[in-house]
Amino acid sequence: MALAAELGFELGTGHAGGAGDACTCAAVGTPVLDGLGAVGGGAHAEDEHILVSEAPRRIALLVRLLEELPAG
Repeated sequence: MALAAELGFELGTGHAGGAGDACTCAAVGTPVLDGLGAVGGGAHAEDEHILVSEAPRRIALLVRLLEELPAG
């Protein structure tokens, strides 16, 4: 969340249906960052869309996350 704040925005928390690898970690109380995809709506429906205007911010966050990974 600090990296998002550094970039001038706030990450929220949320819950979604479905299943994924993150469910295993979250089930035991480990905080999980999931959902680094595009911002939009209508998932898996005819009106599914992304907000192109949000793409630069999401990409910047992904770059910062990668920069923070330990070397090696």
